[in-house]
Amino acid sequence: MRLNPTETDVLLIIDVQNDFCPGGSLAVDGGDDVVPVINRLQDHFDNIVLTQDWHPTDHTSFASGHAKKKPFESVTVAYGDQTLWPDHCIQGTPGADFHPDLNRDQAQLTIRKGFRAAVDSYSAFFENDRTTPTGLTGYLRERGIDRVFLTGLATDVCVRFSAMDARNHGFDTVLILDGCRGLDEKTVNEALTAMKEAGVRVIESFAVTGLAG
Repeated sequence: MRLNPTETDVLLIIDVQNDFCPGGSLAVDGGDDVVPVINRLQDHFDNIVLTQDWHPTDHTSFASGHAKKKPFESVTVAYGDQTLWPDHCIQGTPGADFHPDLNRDQAQLTIRKGFRAAVDSYSAFFENDRTTPTGLTGYLRERGIDRVFLTGLATDVCVRFSAMDARNHGFDTVLILDGCRGLDEKTVNEALTAMKEAGVRVIESFAVTGLAG
């Protein structure tokens, strides 16, 4: 069945940045493969929002700032467990830039997240303390949006958290699977199960564009 987005739908493009694509410091395997899919999708949406990881050099999520800790280990911070990552998406660096082939001309808003040194931010809606909003919910409500289509990186981290928060805020939520890539097959499968259980619909881009691949 074809889906035809209307003026009450938004395409939410999560963190399609150089550091998350091949050659980046926190590369997602095949991360750049989402770019042509997302570019095709944009022609079918009136409303498009981008998110951008935007970290200071001393961000708490960087393993480099924790003695004797390595990337993908965890520490306890004020808001709970925090996974440590390689330094990535540092403000003003090429790694924080959007992928050069990503079409951004049609986007009306870019949400920068993770710019507070003491708190990470996976979701497009909330930082990881779960109390600090990004402002996206209010923006979408003011625009009359009631359905969110998600694409981007990574399926098992920022896309997952964004989709779950979209559902928690009452938005009809659709994940476009071939417009996403994840870090790990196991955690991607876990994320997909959790999202589906929360009421997130999972589709392929063909359902919107009518184009395969």
